[in-house]
This record gives sequence, C-alpha cells and structure tokens, in this order.
Amino acid sequence: MYEKTFPNKRFKHTLHFLKKHIHTSESILDLGVSNPFSDIMISEGYTVTNTTGEDLDEDRSTIENSSAEVVTAFEIFEHLLSPYEVLKSIKAEKLVLSIPLKLWFSPAYRSKTDKWDRHYHEFEDWQLDWLLEKTGWTIKDRQKWTNPVKKIGIRPLLRQFTPRYYIVYAERV
Repeated sequence: MYEKTFPNKRFKHTLHFLKKHIHTSESILDLGVSNPFSDIMISEGYTVTNTTGEDLDEDRSTIENSSAEVVTAFEIFEHLLSPYEVLKSIKAEKLVLSIPLKLWFSPAYRSKTDKWDRHYHEFEDWQLDWLLEKTGWTIKDRQKWTNPVKKIGIRPLLRQFTPRYYIVYAERV
C-alpha cells in the first residue's frame, strides 16, 4: 500500500526487511511513540503497540510487562544512555532493530532546537553486534544501506557509497 509513496528509502528497506522475518500474525512492541513507520506496519497488517514516550533508560516497565512476540526498535538505541539494560529487559524471542551508523566524516547528531533529540551513541556495526551478543541475542540477518542526499559537496558525495543505516534481525539465545 505505502510501497510507492514511502517518504524515504529507509522506510522501504525497513519494511522489506521486517516482512522477510516477521509474520503479520506475530504481535509487535515497537519502542518509541507512535510514528509514521508504526502506522505503515499497521497498514501492512501487523498488530503494533508502541511505548508511550517514557524514558526507557529509567522506566522499562512497558518492555518488561509486554507479552509481544517481537520487539522492534527503529532508530531508538542511539538516543539511549543504556541500550544494554533495555536489550536485557526484552522478553520477546525476536528483535528487529535499526540504527544510523557512525560516519567518520560527520559529527554525532544533536538538534539545536530540541534538547531530547540527540544521539548519545553513534554505533559502528561491530559495536551493535557485540552489544546484542552480550545481552543474549543471536543475529540471524543483517543489512546496510546508503542514504544519498541531493546536495553538492564532499559529505553528500561520501553519502553516495558510505552505508548510513544498519538493520538487524536477532533471536534470543
């Protein structure tokens, strides 16, 4: 339904990856408030419950009390101070998460207008892999993709071939 009208390449890749690993009959807890991508998941037939904006570093009760079969976390872990604790608290057997990758030619993201919109972590792929392993997850599939922009300059040129996003499907060990 949304396939031809995605606002960006990231949504297209994320939905394709999700459909590859998660059946619409499986319930999903999506970390983060309701957003355009959780709306896409629902329109594609998934049953999705979102967290409600609580600080997941401080309050993991929604995660701990969830009976969802799958947890999704799309561009959430880079905002957390302690993604280790959040990953440990997940009871679901399946996890699909994505992160923006650390770019050597770009500083960590920090909004100038929103004090909460910043990246505490800028992961490299191996760092996320290690974090998942240490918290009891086995990676079953992974993918990276670029995020080119229509601008002129060195950084836009580098974005043509430098992977920007990393998505992982993992299962509990």
